Amino acid sequence: MILFQTTQDKVLAVLQSVCGIVERRHTMPILANVLLHKVGNAVQLTTSDLEIQIRTTAELGGDEGDFATTIGARKLMDILKTMPADQTVTLEASAEKILLKGGKSRFTLQSLPAQDFPLVQEAPNFGPTFSVPQKTLKDLMHQVSFAMAVQDIRYYLNGILFVAEGSTLSLVATDGHRLAWASAELDVQVEQKQEVILPRKTVLELQRLLSDASGDNAPRITLQFANNQAKFSFGGMEFVTKLVEGKFPDYQRVIPANHNQQIVLGRAALLASLQRTAIMTNDKFKGVGLTLTPGSLRVASNNAEQEEATDELDVAYDGPQIDIGFNVGYLIDVLTNMGQDMVQINLLDSNSSALITVPESDRFKYVVMPMRL
Repeated sequence: MILFQTTQDKVLAVLQSVCGIVERRHTMPILANVLLHKVGNAVQLTTSDLEIQIRTTAELGGDEGDFATTIGARKLMDILKTMPADQTVTLEASAEKILLKGGKSRFTLQSLPAQDFPLVQEAPNFGPTFSVPQKTLKDLMHQVSFAMAVQDIRYYLNGILFVAEGSTLSLVATDGHRLAWASAELDVQVEQKQEVILPRKTVLELQRLLSDASGDNAPRITLQFANNQAKFSFGGMEFVTKLVEGKFPDYQRVIPANHNQQIVLGRAALLASLQRTAIMTNDKFKGVGLTLTPGSLRVASNNAEQEEATDELDVAYDGPQIDIGFNVGYLIDVLTNMGQDMVQINLLDSNSSALITVPESDRFKYVVMPMRL
């Protein structure tokens, strides 16, 4: 049975779309494999890590029929990457072995039985379906994902909160020290409010797979949520993931509403200033001091070797002096992930969090806690 017979670039593109979640070493060896299921002319490729399952279907030539097997996903990709893009590659399967051929190269591969591959049980009752352009969702995730916690014992912080309500989709991420919130207007109405936490690995994988294309015919993604599962359909792919269980913090209470001291300045200029002064911080203590006085924003840092850095930016400000300290990494992160030319910083006093927004837009908010210097 010939499972596929087509050019290297076609096979590799399909494989790469499903193999991002596959880990080389797993307690269950079969999870290092990709499930290949030949149905008629098409071949279905499925990968899983027990938390996420990705499936796609492609027509890659070969024999017609019904046949299923599993082979090492990473090894198959590694072999294909060494072949020319326009070379025809063939995968032949028999009961005993799998043979991959390309040009004058031959590879005999191990397989494991398809019936042993653990498929994710899909939730029986998903909520209402709605869809958004892939670029919209990808942009929203890009604006907040850097604020996700990494392996925090508060497991509900290791992901992104999705809130779909009415014609608005909002995404929120926090690690307890900073919080990023972004929202977009939907061109559909979500009948009932849906609120779920997507795990970190799912977020990173979706960011990798979603399209950046915009315009009237931009590709869309369909979303469905159940109590413990989310399902995404896009570009011929079906992506099912477990959700993070737990109660996400009340983010609306964290976002300040009464910060009356504001400055608007160029994002690139502020980012460059912070990157310069960050050189004088060290890995253990990343603190920088910001001093806001009429007409000026001063950025300063020092380290244990008695070295210092100061930088000054001209700003339109005529309020009281505010001295406040921050983890410079948290400020650099947000400025790096914003695409706008101008940024607005809202402050109250030296002990309160800062609110960073986009001038004349209420679609993005970033809250960062101060630190004692």
